[in-house]
Amino acid sequence: QVQLVESGGGLVQPGGSLRLSCAASGITFRIYPMGWYRQAPGKQRELVAKILSGVSTNYADSVKGRFTISRDNAKNMVYLQMNSLKLDDTAVYYCNAELPGRYYWGQGTQVTVSS
Repeated sequence: QVQLVESGGGLVQPGGSLRLSCAASGITFRIYPMGWYRQAPGKQRELVAKILSGVSTNYADSVKGRFTISRDNAKNMVYLQMNSLKLDDTAVYYCNAELPGRYYWGQGTQVTVSS
């Protein structure tokens, strides 16, 4: 059974930083692309960052230069370091595992950027 469990969300002021973590189980973690998505109230879920099985990454234009995705295949973990946070980054952030023919999702973690 595939499980993705996010942690690390919270309330932060504009310009602050947070680090999200996602623990994966039930999959051969190292071979699958992993990603972080987010969904703000009234908006569609959108890709924030993705990391392939190696080190190749891609980012949404809105977070380039501020967010960094990384993975630790030995620990079955994927991370999202978020710096210079903006009000528009407020959303529920979801961890994603991209398996052939199916995406798996975590339960989400709330990130609120507010002064």
